[in-house]
Amino acid sequence: MTRTRSARRTAGRTLLASALLAAAVTVPAAATAAPREASAGATVTDDTATQESRLVDDFYSAYLDAVAAEDGGDLATALRGFYLTPGLRDRLAEWEAAHHADGVLLAQDVPVDHLVTAGHSGAGHTWSTVRLTWGSPEDPAYTYLTVRSDLATGKISAIRGDA
Repeated sequence: MTRTRSARRTAGRTLLASALLAAAVTVPAAATAAPREASAGATVTDDTATQESRLVDDFYSAYLDAVAAEDGGDLATALRGFYLTPGLRDRLAEWEAAHHADGVLLAQDVPVDHLVTAGHSGAGHTWSTVRLTWGSPEDPAYTYLTVRSDLATGKISAIRGDA
């Protein structure tokens, strides 16, 4: 299902992202989330979605709004700093320099929507599938990303495209 964006929704996500970034400054960096159980194949709107998949959804919601905004570059950078591990940020910078595209989206353009589905967990990580929606509601096209989050921190530690 493709959701359309309204100015109210975009403003709400921007406010949410700003509040999260403000909280990140005031909350001690040592605070980490305890590992949680994951359930396979649950969308983030389901009761069975993991905390990490909700964080992936929060990140992509705010990030898409930031990169779509004319003046959202600083916010997009701040969101990367809050949600992504330093190692992933470094790998994305290298990938972006080589491909001249956004490493979070693995694309040059901004999708119109996204959907996050919780995946499996193991070895201290959990995986989510992010479906990016491109085009119009009448003729949508999709690409899929696999996003790995660290259970100990909740931070996104890897993004890869699925063929």
